[in-house]
Amino acid sequence: MARIVAIDSGLTVTKAVVFDLAGRQISVARRSVEQRIPAPHRVERDMADLWRQTASVIRDALTASGTAPGDVIAVAATAHGDGVYMLDRAGEPLGHGILSLDSRAGAQVARWQADGTAARSLSLTGQEPHVSAPSALLAWVRDNETERFAAIGHVLACKDWLRYCLTGTIGTDRTEASTSFTDVATQDYAPDALDLFGLGALAHALPPIAGSAEIVGHVTDAAARDTGLAPGTPVAAGLHDVTASAQGIGAHVPGVVGIVAGTYSINECVTDTPRTGAGWFCRNAVAQGRWNAMSISPASTTNYDWFLDTLCAADTHAANAAGRSIHAALADEIAAGLGRAAPVVWHPYLFGSPRGPGPSAGFLGLRGWHDRGDMLAALLEGVAFNHRHHVDTLRGAFPADAVRLTGGVSRNPVVAQLFADVLGMEVTVTDTDESAAWGAALCAGAAVGAFAGPEADPRDMDAIATVYRPDPARAAHCADRYATWRAIADDLAPVWDRLNAMPHGDAHDR
Repeated sequence: MARIVAIDSGLTVTKAVVFDLAGRQISVARRSVEQRIPAPHRVERDMADLWRQTASVIRDALTASGTAPGDVIAVAATAHGDGVYMLDRAGEPLGHGILSLDSRAGAQVARWQADGTAARSLSLTGQEPHVSAPSALLAWVRDNETERFAAIGHVLACKDWLRYCLTGTIGTDRTEASTSFTDVATQDYAPDALDLFGLGALAHALPPIAGSAEIVGHVTDAAARDTGLAPGTPVAAGLHDVTASAQGIGAHVPGVVGIVAGTYSINECVTDTPRTGAGWFCRNAVAQGRWNAMSISPASTTNYDWFLDTLCAADTHAANAAGRSIHAALADEIAAGLGRAAPVVWHPYLFGSPRGPGPSAGFLGLRGWHDRGDMLAALLEGVAFNHRHHVDTLRGAFPADAVRLTGGVSRNPVVAQLFADVLGMEVTVTDTDESAAWGAALCAGAAVGAFAGPEADPRDMDAIATVYRPDPARAAHCADRYATWRAIADDLAPVWDRLNAMPHGDAHDR
């Protein structure tokens, strides 16, 4: 039976998913990939370890599904976008990969905003540079690690590194190429973009661009030994995970807002024209002549994961010992907290915000009589509010009347309803758990002719969807709380500046 293997490598977990040609998820395997935080604002990972863990999950997924190597007709990867993975001229990793949670380049971005570079970038590339953009991170390396900068042979994204490990070929796809250095009008590299950022010395290092659904190589003998795949299995170029998620949830058409509530707050609209604005990135979509307007920040359910890891470790251990999910164990507390609507707010800025790298996270309004359920409710509400901030920005420029939501928390009906009430829009959640992986699988299947194209989704979307409609009273209540939440954030701007001026202690390297 023909199968497709899709890789989805996020900021904390790398996954491999086996799909059949009807879009059914046959198996999934996951492994954590260690993050390193060697200093404040720096978030990295070992590139060799990323490949080892990814190769292992491919083998695990094949074994779990009983898929013979010869049954896999194609492979494609998607992964976290932005950040940067550098190779030297011999094709070896040049230090650790830098993740998109990294904010070391904050001062560089501030200088570009002040001297007009950011505005020129918006006009040329369709986006202003941000702290984890390849442009900003490479400029930081240029200024702070001169020997490393001089040794750069290839500048890749995460999924391009995995493709290289699978095939030995170097390149990227149209969606990933547009994170810093393409012309928003032509959708190809802009000759002036590198010079705009003072990075002209890296002209040799930009990878060649292919379509997301093009075969760019085949599984090598070495990769076959690592993964259990058959040597010679076709590998497609793949795509940026934001775009892959839009494909996977059916949000790759105009008029729909696609939301991914994951490590990042991802909110996107597909458009037929390259419309630019300071509140979103205008990047290449999979199809030539279409663009993805993305309004994003590193401020979504990574907050929930942090809360569980930091404050609920004993509960998680007890739940696991009892064979129960910690999410199920906390579900009643969360529902009760949302029902009480305590005057507690959370700004979910642990790793960044739509307001730049300055704001930090914190609870306000917390009293001695509040409990963990109130805190979790405020935290999840703050996450939904941050998504609304982005969605409102997009709705001001692009007509949209529907939302498609994905991410782990979307599986909780209480949270999905919260999003509908906060946004005041119908929210659709599909049954496909691994939506970004399915987006990559669509590209892999299209590359070998199994699908008519990467948008030719064989699933019956109506049959696998649940629709959440906003409750008018709850929506009005959420709108009032959102206005207060926004006003408090405005008032806190000078407070955050003062906090950031305080001496920084060492970060935990984890």
